[in-house]
Amino acid sequence: MTIAYSILILGVIGIVAAILLYIAAKKFHVDENPKIAEVEELLPGANCGGCGYSGCHAFAAACAEATSMEGLNCVSLNAEGMKKIADLLGFTATAAQRKVAVLKCNSTCETRRAPNRYDGVSSCAIEASLYQGESECAYGCLGCGDCVTACPFGAMTLDKEGAFPVTDWDKCVGCGKCAEACPRGLIELAPLGEHPIVWVACANRDKGAQALKACDVSCIGCGKCIKACPEKAPSVTSFLAHIDYDKCTACGACVEACPRKSITESASCSPGPHTL
Repeated sequence: MTIAYSILILGVIGIVAAILLYIAAKKFHVDENPKIAEVEELLPGANCGGCGYSGCHAFAAACAEATSMEGLNCVSLNAEGMKKIADLLGFTATAAQRKVAVLKCNSTCETRRAPNRYDGVSSCAIEASLYQGESECAYGCLGCGDCVTACPFGAMTLDKEGAFPVTDWDKCVGCGKCAEACPRGLIELAPLGEHPIVWVACANRDKGAQALKACDVSCIGCGKCIKACPEKAPSVTSFLAHIDYDKCTACGACVEACPRKSITESASCSPGPHTL
């Protein structure tokens, strides 16, 4: 009888609780704009955050409440996909610059000097918190693949040696998850447009002599790229060069002028498979 009474009491409590929850849900229910669900159906559901919002639902809510599509763009959708959303809301779609991830490290196992070997958990974040890494460069890629793990689109892989990340620009949408995952800030988003991407594949901010010792392709901040560029797109800060993508026309003058081969150029402006 004790067991029967216990079951009965628990059952009654469950029913009462369910009724109370139902009443509370009805009382505090807030009607949501039906456009939000319609917009969300057109989104990929990746929740990558590349749009600047916490996820696809938040982005859909922003679109439904907006008065125009200005500043609203899902990096996972192509122009046709964004046009469908704009048409649904009665707006005109605005063109957005597509961006892809580039790695600011051009070293290889042959060009960098590695006096020690890391033997621990395969994580760039953990290795970076312990010491400067296997190589003599305290700024280079650690090669554990945190960026690969963070990519929600499978656009990044580690090369055959398992040392450096490789990206497929067909899959990369420029969400920035890989950049957030890199503890050394080696990944940046570069605009993919009419001409090839030119960028400084180095992050070494040491003085020239010290950078020379760390890696054979490190930037030494010599400034020859600045003198060679007719558009003055390169600049040097803290012994490290950087390319202003708004000024760069991909003429290749800085690539040729760099004595260290630290500045690299994508083989094509076409968003096909490329290594970082």
